[in-house]
Amino acid sequence: MKKYDLDSRLENFAASIIIIYNKPPKTFASNYLAKQLIRSTCSAALNFGEAMGAGTDKDKANKLRICLKELRESIRNLNIQTKAKLYSDEIMNPLKKENDELIRIIVTLIKNIN
Repeated sequence: MKKYDLDSRLENFAASIIIIYNKPPKTFASNYLAKQLIRSTCSAALNFGEAMGAGTDKDKANKLRICLKELRESIRNLNIQTKAKLYSDEIMNPLKKENDELIRIIVTLIKNIN
């Protein structure tokens, strides 16, 4: 299985979210969405690590599906924040682009297992 350096990309994506949201959010909404986004991006990275250590293809596919679910949650979160104008497009667009690319790669990996 070709990894596309996904370990690092997922970790870097989660870390970039943490860095952006490291300052205390100013509103209830931004605080709520920031905490959830940090959870979902970190979960995607952690579940990918578990997938790479899975003993069977079925287990690997299940862990990758969890990773995919978390990435899809993350993109929705970023879209909501963009629509609510919590952060500028300059900040959000690169995050959304990376999130989308990661989703596409994980979907391909799942398809290749099945």
